[in-house]
Amino acid sequence: MKNDPIPTAPAKAPLITPLLRLFLLAMILANIGGQMFYPLLPLYLRELNAGVSEIGLFFTLSMIVPLALQIAGGWISDRIGRLRSIAIGSIGGALGWVGIILAPSWGWLLVGQAIGSIAFAFVAPSFDAFIAEQSDEKNRAKVFGVSQTIYQVVAVVGPLAGGFAVKVLGWKGLILTAAGLYFAATAIRLSMARSNGPSAPSSGPMSIKDFGVSFKTMIGLALSGGLITWLLISDGVRDIAMGLSGNLLPIFLQEERGVDIAAIGLLNALFGGASMLVMIPAGHLADRHGERFVIAAGYLTAFASFALLLLVPTTWAAGASFIVFGAAVGMLSPAYQSLISKSVPESLRGIAFGFLSTSNGFVALPAPWIGAMLWKGVAPIAPFWITAAAMLLIVPPVLAKFKLEKIETKAFEAG
Repeated sequence: MKNDPIPTAPAKAPLITPLLRLFLLAMILANIGGQMFYPLLPLYLRELNAGVSEIGLFFTLSMIVPLALQIAGGWISDRIGRLRSIAIGSIGGALGWVGIILAPSWGWLLVGQAIGSIAFAFVAPSFDAFIAEQSDEKNRAKVFGVSQTIYQVVAVVGPLAGGFAVKVLGWKGLILTAAGLYFAATAIRLSMARSNGPSAPSSGPMSIKDFGVSFKTMIGLALSGGLITWLLISDGVRDIAMGLSGNLLPIFLQEERGVDIAAIGLLNALFGGASMLVMIPAGHLADRHGERFVIAAGYLTAFASFALLLLVPTTWAAGASFIVFGAAVGMLSPAYQSLISKSVPESLRGIAFGFLSTSNGFVALPAPWIGAMLWKGVAPIAPFWITAAAMLLIVPPVLAKFKLEKIETKAFEAG
């Protein structure tokens, strides 16, 4: 008996797997480049002699390609695997950066943006589905929280680096640096796709008929009156509201609050830092008490951030509002992604994320242009107040309707 080995507890599986770590590294590189440039894109469009109306039109038109491709991108991800789908999207994204580098005017920049948006159409649905498949349902919101906290380093480093780069290197230097980071990420993603095989949750034919079956299932969920229906409604309201004001925010800060480009980069970094700090505890709370309570709290916090920005016209209040809004996004993001991933079968996760983004995106398509018209026709502050009001109006349906119904999901898995 003395020589009997002492029993040991089985090793606990890591919350973040080695494969997920490499996956997040590529995401960080790609999106540091994006966060260096895209928060400042409205100001770059100004440099290319675009007015407020043209800027609104630019962002409305630039949404068309990713919206047209996202459902197909999510379905392809379900069939060939998340990593292969992301690799395909990354090639399109790299070509888009080449177009942005070469663009001599805002019209040609729109062409480069459209090509690059292929990346979003393939990467966005696969990103959340891949994280869901690297986690257990009991701790899924926490895994989303940890993953997105790691990923959110881009929202801190990117804007700071972008504001610094445009001061030191100029716009072309900034764009070349951002593109170089994206090319490095593309190389990692291509390597991962080759090394890890298809990793598809469902095997099946790549046919129009098969796509039709998956799409019909999503339409059934959307019209069922259950959780997916209310996710669509609430997300639609949010996307329209954010579309009205989001792309005008850098111009509002510069022209109405007197904030320069480098300081705008710092504000975006504060937003990212606040989001990082909140995501892990928010994911833990969502797992423990339910996603809908965390989502409702996130929308209330978002309303508070807009109220602060609009009611207190100082640079310090603008900085505080970015911190508060970062906390709001930190609450919303892991809870939303966890709830969506639990509400559909694994074999439909890719198309589900694509379907939700696309449906709401089409509804919100005119929002940037309408926001520009409100800016010019009513007042620069008008689109921001509408956004704030929408954040408040979403809260009651979230609390009443965002209840996960296992029976609904099982019925669609069986049928």
